[in-house]
Amino acid sequence: MRYFAVIDTETNWNDQVMSIGAVLAREDTFRPAAVKYHVLPRECQAGGMYHHALFLDTPVTPILCTRREAMEDLLRWFRQYGVSDILAYNAGFDRNHLPELRGMRWYDIMGLAAYRQHNPRIPATAEVCSTGRLKRGYGVEPMLRLLSGNRAYRETHNALLDALDELEILRLLGRRISDYKLL
Repeated sequence: MRYFAVIDTETNWNDQVMSIGAVLAREDTFRPAAVKYHVLPRECQAGGMYHHALFLDTPVTPILCTRREAMEDLLRWFRQYGVSDILAYNAGFDRNHLPELRGMRWYDIMGLAAYRQHNPRIPATAEVCSTGRLKRGYGVEPMLRLLSGNRAYRETHNALLDALDELEILRLLGRRISDYKLL
């Protein structure tokens, strides 16, 4: 059984990571198998646009730790499950903010979700660029609304809950990990 990870980060006003949500999922089911949520108290002191969402009710208690401890914990966890693939929505952002994980293979969910030729749920009436990418409305919130049909869905901007939502986008798209763009 092979596992992959979905990661989301939230940053503070200084563009430093203040929280990391990670979900492990099985490649054959695209369902959550385990989750981790790290909150970095020192970085949280600067505040941030989504500071209010740091301590929402999540499936696990946040691990309050230093960045170094968070990275060591995630790398140990990935080794335990044999994880070498990380997926994220707009993966370049998260990868650039987590250079400690650059040795992993990163794939961008948005690279398929936002393109008409890869996402059959994009309406024929939607405005797209010549590349087939939606001109607007291709963030996590509008994409999950489109794919799930749940018009009431709201993105929480909590790193763990958003990582779970990004996994749901993957599941609803129904594509193999190898179909996604490798960064």
